[in-house]
Amino acid sequence: MTDETFDADSTSPYASPDSKKFHEAAERALDHHFKPAVEPRPKRETGLFSLSPGTDAEALMANASEDLLSISVIACDLADDLHGSRRSVALALSRMADGVRLMVEGMLDHIEVRSVKAKP
Repeated sequence: MTDETFDADSTSPYASPDSKKFHEAAERALDHHFKPAVEPRPKRETGLFSLSPGTDAEALMANASEDLLSISVIACDLADDLHGSRRSVALALSRMADGVRLMVEGMLDHIEVRSVKAKP
């Protein structure tokens, strides 16, 4: 059974297919499905931390070594104020930083030996 009082035109939010609302809705629908993706923003040349292109490996390793020494000292200082398992964690962090620093220092020694051998 159909309701004879139902009028499809009266329920439409658009006055006619030529209305401004109709065209705006059609544009939004087409843009949603077919509009090309927005081009990605160009990558920034510099960020919060960046390396100069001319920085050599030896300078980077020396800086890393000093940073690791600072981390170790901070962790040891913190361990002095702690007790129990928290003290153990702080000391472990200090020892880990010391171990990595030894690896970095070994690499620096390796770089130095190679540069001495390379000189005529």
